[in-house]
Amino acid sequence: MASKAAVDMNRVEQFSRVFVDPGSAAIFDLSSVRLLRCAVDTVRQLYHGLIRPEVLALFEEPGMVEFAGHKWHAGRVGRDSGYQFKLQNADLGFILLIKAFSKKADSIGPHLKIEVSPHAIDFFSPERLQEYLDRFASAVMTHVSPNQCAVHLALDVQGWNPPADLVARLHCRARAQRTVTGIDQIHWASNASVYGRGETFLFGSPDGVQLCIYNKTDQAKSTDKLDYWQAVWRRSDNPFDVEDSYNYDATLPVWRVELRYHHSIVQQFADGSADFATGAMIDTHTFVELASHLDGLWRYGLEAFRLVHRPGYLEPFWSLIRQDVRVSVEAESLIDKTGYKRHYKTATGFSGKNVELFIGNFVSLLARERHGAKKAFARLKEWECWPVIRDHYAAKGKGEKALYEHIRDLLEERHVRWGRAI
Repeated sequence: MASKAAVDMNRVEQFSRVFVDPGSAAIFDLSSVRLLRCAVDTVRQLYHGLIRPEVLALFEEPGMVEFAGHKWHAGRVGRDSGYQFKLQNADLGFILLIKAFSKKADSIGPHLKIEVSPHAIDFFSPERLQEYLDRFASAVMTHVSPNQCAVHLALDVQGWNPPADLVARLHCRARAQRTVTGIDQIHWASNASVYGRGETFLFGSPDGVQLCIYNKTDQAKSTDKLDYWQAVWRRSDNPFDVEDSYNYDATLPVWRVELRYHHSIVQQFADGSADFATGAMIDTHTFVELASHLDGLWRYGLEAFRLVHRPGYLEPFWSLIRQDVRVSVEAESLIDKTGYKRHYKTATGFSGKNVELFIGNFVSLLARERHGAKKAFARLKEWECWPVIRDHYAAKGKGEKALYEHIRDLLEERHVRWGRAI
């Protein structure tokens, strides 16, 4: 039976910001931690459809154009974005990426991604924002259907700084490894990258769930947006000091803890999460449908990435933001009514013959067109079917590096055996 002192300490942790490590009896007082704001920082809504010919005509001479009742800057974008054209209105807070490289313009496909800026997300309710998104999508395409959305959830805090050994103590289930340029350190074992002088920490893969911890004050200064963010941070009162009119202290740095969900991961939640009462899958496809489930995504992310104080005991700050923080959004939270789970579509259950045949034909086409393996592999990873290819070879003991080497070796063999007769 637990002692009275132990029970009292459990009550302290439950109803205050004082945490006790039961192993060492160390006491952690987090009352000075200021939780400024947790909200959606980025929305990327994807759509399928058929591009209207008059929309493509907007890009014949890049510059200012009139579209859907607003002024936009029309131009081309780099191939790495996956799209060919861009309409941008920074004042309104929307960027429309149009015409997927993977599909012809005269066929129905994933031809539109709309990116929404933080100030537009903050200004509009989810319902109103979705109206704008759907209206722009209908102006760009016919046969429109939403194709899932990606979100970034960001918590801004003061009174807490990342520990010096953050990378060593941040445990995560991230699997992929990648090369990132412009960084000081890469920790392959934990899939972590450290930028600058420990001002930015990045964990996970861009096509999965990513955790980014960075100095938001410095980032806001570098982009000349500090005034905007200071106005946002000053909205919340300090619950621990009634004499302090604002929670935000301009003399202290603001650190951001940000969870980034790729649209494919959001789709996994849509396919695998269910209502407790009815058993129905949440089946979300749009931001307005996802808004009620953002608390669930926030909690899931802080369980997938865990900052530990010691083995078996979470860092108290991590417990605080996982248990107490709620995403600020004008929608009813369904976290207590929904069981959140990701549904994985893998290559298990079929022979993988189609994957092997595809890779063989893929390499033959590369050899015929004299393309290199490095560039081709990068394009392959952008394809919608990449996850099933990756999982098929992972089940055979080949990671991404081994798969790249396999494609490279096959390509070299075809060049040697067939030469220019390909």
